Amino acid sequence: MKGILGKKIGMTQVFTKEGKLIPVTVIEVEPNVVTQIKTVEKDGYDAIQLATGTTNEKHSNKPKMGHTKKANTSPKRFLKEIRGVDVKEYTLGQTISVDIFNPGEIVDVSGTSKGKGFQGVIKRHNQSRGPMGHGSQYHRGVGSLGTMRPMHVLKGKKLPGQMGNVTRTVQNLEVVSIDLENNVILIKGNVPGPKKAFVTIRTAVKRGRETVPASELITYEDEKPVEEVSEEVVEETTTDDTTTVEETVEAPAEEEKTADTKESSQE
Repeated sequence: MKGILGKKIGMTQVFTKEGKLIPVTVIEVEPNVVTQIKTVEKDGYDAIQLATGTTNEKHSNKPKMGHTKKANTSPKRFLKEIRGVDVKEYTLGQTISVDIFNPGEIVDVSGTSKGKGFQGVIKRHNQSRGPMGHGSQYHRGVGSLGTMRPMHVLKGKKLPGQMGNVTRTVQNLEVVSIDLENNVILIKGNVPGPKKAFVTIRTAVKRGRETVPASELITYEDEKPVEEVSEEVVEETTTDDTTTVEETVEAPAEEEKTADTKESSQE
């Protein structure tokens, strides 16, 4: 088991060399810092605490600053525990980058879904509305609230309320590509949360040991540069035929000039 924290940037699409389109989610992964190591002897379970998202000291408090100071790092905005890891492989203050995962691995991504506010049962629970005509007077209501005898609403009844803004996990997603220069990881499909939301990437619980062949993506480096075509200047050569034609064309004009001069002299 391994994991890392990142920030969702958005979605895009990439193409493989076979011409297949793959929709991917772009997740920016800043270097994570190990701020705490928990063991069975001291805390009852094995886990590491990761921190990412550097923030200013004025936006933090003394307990948070003291906690991150033990790891010799600046205050962080987002902290999360990763359980089930081998704590012997980590040290306090260690930096973890995006290269912890490889293309073709199967991961689970957890995040907080988009909040949609207070919603009714039709949008929140996908219930059907009542008749819109013939005086039914029941259109988008809650529906029956239970039987007569308990005289109270049964537990688990689907009612209007807050929709979204809950923790959700999408399992068995494929790591398509990893960009070490920009600290970006591309994951196939969609992940929960809006843009700029923090997400947790872990080894898949159900298919963590499986790997799929990494897809060969088309990049701009694969394109061959276009060869420049050199333009040769071709000199136009005049032949004897053209000169004779020019002479024959210009001859009548000269004769007209001589005729005009003779007429002017006679006058």
